[in-house]
Amino acid sequence: MSTVDALTDQAMVVLQDRPLVPLSAWLSRALAECAGSGRTLQLVTPLDSRLSLPLRTAATGQDVQWVVRNGDGYYEGLTGRPLKWNGGTFVPVPEARDYAPGFTTRPTAPIGAQLTLVYRTRHGADGDIGGPVERLLQLLTGKQPGALGPAEPLEHPWRRDRFTEYARGRSTARLLVGGDGPRPAQAVCDFTAVDGGGVAEVSTVTVGYMPEDPPPLQHLPTLVGALAADQAVASLFVQVTPGRADLTTEARWTGAPAPVALAVAGAVAGPAGIPGQQVGPPRAPLTFFPLGDGRSQDGWQRHSLLMQHLQSG
Repeated sequence: MSTVDALTDQAMVVLQDRPLVPLSAWLSRALAECAGSGRTLQLVTPLDSRLSLPLRTAATGQDVQWVVRNGDGYYEGLTGRPLKWNGGTFVPVPEARDYAPGFTTRPTAPIGAQLTLVYRTRHGADGDIGGPVERLLQLLTGKQPGALGPAEPLEHPWRRDRFTEYARGRSTARLLVGGDGPRPAQAVCDFTAVDGGGVAEVSTVTVGYMPEDPPPLQHLPTLVGALAADQAVASLFVQVTPGRADLTTEARWTGAPAPVALAVAGAVAGPAGIPGQQVGPPRAPLTFFPLGDGRSQDGWQRHSLLMQHLQSG
């Protein structure tokens, strides 16, 4: 059970002194309350606490901030930016010119790779909508998803009808899906109701790999083609982030994400120097654009050029 440790006009402060902090049902409700009241949920942990993938995902938005306590100081867990308490909320230390010392300490586990795939699609007013996430997890892990739920721990075994019922039942929804394969895999699925009773979906699937077992990036065109053969997606973006293979996040620097590829629906020509490859069946083609090796930051420049080209077309 969690409690609110401080409540001001600007922030709800919750202290969590545990090795791994999940997106519990209580934290999920607190987050919704903060979003409704215009507050930021400031989650304060010791240096050695880790966040689960769903909670880290929430903390990359505007409504949650991970505040790390290290000695007499505080810093932002995902950026290393030093913070201080001003009486109403944690704010950046204006005179700070460097990362907080704790952020640059050595990670406590080997740094592997987290392969992330973000797909976008739109579903009609009726019918099953669990197909894309099920198929993608199956392609990546070799097994069907294991569980689903709106918070951690995931309380329901995987069932497409339950997934569909939950996602269709509200104007916006976030569902978590756990993989059941040999590697850690999780999906964070966001749904928004659209005109005509349809549902827009933006889902992020992440799989963890140990340093000696890197992601098989050379197989991505085949994997994306197999997904397109079964499920209609509008786009799919792939990147690799250095991190723990168990998909948890330490409040330490582990490296920056780098893009691998972007696939978009249709037969689309790319800009000069970024050739596309047709994948998927002729009835539902996708164009697959390689962007990088998942390590070099140069891929972001190609990503920017490709996005400009696609948006101007």
